[in-house]
Amino acid sequence: VAHTEFPAQVSHHKIINNTQFVECNNEKIAGNNAGNDQGNTHQQHGIRATKQNGAASSGFDNVSGSKRSNYHKEEECSLFVAFFTFLSYGVLLFVGYIKEFFSPVTTKEKNREDIEECPPFTTFTIYLSYGVLFFVGYTKEFFYPPSTKEKNREGYVPLYIGFESFYTRNVYRRIQDCWNRTICSVPGAEIDLMERYTPDYGWTMKLTGKTIKCINAGSYNYLGFAENNGPCHDAATQVTKDAGLTTSSPRIELGTLEIHRRLEKLVSEFLGVEDAITFGMGFATNVLNLPSLLGPGCLVLSDEFNHASLILGLRLSGATVKVFRHNDSEDLERKLREALIHGHPRTRRPWKKAMIVVEGIYSMEGSICDLPNFVRIKNKYKTYLYVDEAHSIGALGPHGGGVVDYYGVDPKEVDIHMGTFTKSFGAAGGYIAGSKDLINYLRVTSHAQVYASSMPAPVAQQIITSMTIIMGKDGSSEGRRRIQQLSRNVKYFRQRLRQMGFIVYGHDDSPVVPMLLYLIPKISMFVRELTKRGVAGVGVGFPATKITGGRMRFCLSAAHTKDMLDKILKEVDEVGYLCGSHYSTAVRNSQPVEW
Repeated sequence: VAHTEFPAQVSHHKIINNTQFVECNNEKIAGNNAGNDQGNTHQQHGIRATKQNGAASSGFDNVSGSKRSNYHKEEECSLFVAFFTFLSYGVLLFVGYIKEFFSPVTTKEKNREDIEECPPFTTFTIYLSYGVLFFVGYTKEFFYPPSTKEKNREGYVPLYIGFESFYTRNVYRRIQDCWNRTICSVPGAEIDLMERYTPDYGWTMKLTGKTIKCINAGSYNYLGFAENNGPCHDAATQVTKDAGLTTSSPRIELGTLEIHRRLEKLVSEFLGVEDAITFGMGFATNVLNLPSLLGPGCLVLSDEFNHASLILGLRLSGATVKVFRHNDSEDLERKLREALIHGHPRTRRPWKKAMIVVEGIYSMEGSICDLPNFVRIKNKYKTYLYVDEAHSIGALGPHGGGVVDYYGVDPKEVDIHMGTFTKSFGAAGGYIAGSKDLINYLRVTSHAQVYASSMPAPVAQQIITSMTIIMGKDGSSEGRRRIQQLSRNVKYFRQRLRQMGFIVYGHDDSPVVPMLLYLIPKISMFVRELTKRGVAGVGVGFPATKITGGRMRFCLSAAHTKDMLDKILKEVDEVGYLCGSHYSTAVRNSQPVEW
């Protein structure tokens, strides 16, 4: 019965009287009758359970001694089946590689024709390197299959199986020392890495007890507020003494303090909107609020490179999601128009609401969204616009107001402003801002308000102090200086990288600087060699990017000095020559780049 499928609308009575069910039940009852002399039999809704020797088991376990052993013994996959399993994966991967070699997926952004594609020979070597890794992994696991059985879980399906576990064992394990590195300092302009080694080929990592001092080129410390001294540190320390570390309660119950109200008032003033609401976690700001705004019968147009928190939030909402090409307003308008014309794909009824979801700066591509065109489309088709400014708030615009400030767009043109405090403000948490009606609605319906603990008071104070400095309300020009310093650092760093011959993605004003390396061995070599030379950078590869999109991702900060940037550039250039990563074929500008 457990393997017999019935339509959802079939009643329980019909299922019980179904021929297959009756035959199966009769066989089970016949098997149970043999054991009635030693135990008591109970029947409930066509399912019998036999109690023998003090142990209860289902009727299926009592058919006979020989059959019982078949249920308890888990059969191993034969070598012949295992071989063809691996062969099928290999054929699928090979066909995909060949297809994308001759018809590569474009990586170009809209209105950014200067971005260079991956060279064909490099594309071939990428697929070849992954093919060799997969072939070696499949061959090894063909002769020495990994055990997926759990202790005391006889008959259970393994929880962690599939391609993900294979990839972790055979690809990620070999180079995992390049990720999840432990630090023991503030992630400011400089950072202290804890040295590690592996005694078992990457299965485990152990600390040596030594530290490596590096220039930090990988943290989201855009305005340099990740500090353990100064006004932010002093104010947060005082609030810790006065208000403690946590309320241990959600906002809707006992977790709302006066400092939360002050923070939300300041955020709404900073963004130029009516009201704002804050949360203790940036990721949860998207995941737990999108289901409150959207539901089944709603239409969402989502950028293909949107963050995982947006994707998860949209999935939980149950809305119908259509993905448009990255930053392509023409593709967005075409798909939106078609969806509005045809209505819901099943019922053809009009959508309850439609929403466009984009980011200000895309954290893996370094691109800035085409906000003016998205606003135009939003007004034309009367849809809502949701802008995630996690990476752009504080880092873009003459006043640090994000992508809205950068383009000079009226904040009221964006229906829902979302952002986080983990990047430019050196804190934690996130916010949603907009009209007073929107915020009042979220105060009651948001899962983050009802179930999650409120933001700790010291974190709220860190945000208030840093935002006050950015706005210039502290009476100084320090905030303006940091914004200008970041802008100067970004332009200088990007132009120098291109001048050296590297392929760099993203907008010229974006503090996220992806530098393409493509090959997994080059990513690991870059991370390791830069660390030896005193530079801490972040390597990114598949599956965080597409298979031909491996890269180093540098995140610049206002805390970086010109000497620090020159040091990073010098080491990057030297390591680039070591592993042959100067892929750019564009004409190089021979003029000196000014800082």
